[in-house]
Amino acid sequence: VQLVESGGGSVQSGGSLTLSCEVSGYIYSTLCMGWFRQFPGQEREGVATIDGYGGTSYAESVQGRFTISQTNSKNTLTLQMNSLKPEDTAMYFCAADACVESRWFLVNPSRLEYWGQGTQVTVSS
Repeated sequence: VQLVESGGGSVQSGGSLTLSCEVSGYIYSTLCMGWFRQFPGQEREGVATIDGYGGTSYAESVQGRFTISQTNSKNTLTLQMNSLKPEDTAMYFCAADACVESRWFLVNPSRLEYWGQGTQVTVSS
């Protein structure tokens, strides 16, 4: 599975950005996908994930502001980010791996196999 992110950039606080992840390779029904972010000097943390059944999970810090979605073919994963805050500034990564449930995927980034190269999101106050 190959993942390529796009859509990062700079925006003012309160603004919106949409991240996209193009997925290629063998996309199987139990594939979970999600967005993670990494602050300088810290481990990656889960932002939003979606499982093979369409179930979604969000980090508490983005609940109600971010929305994850994917095309029916699962070739494109999208993260719509609204009401952005300076504390959302980070490198954002797309990830995929087999899983049963989106919540497990969200809280176990260290156990995931497939990653994109990342895209920077910067929110200024």
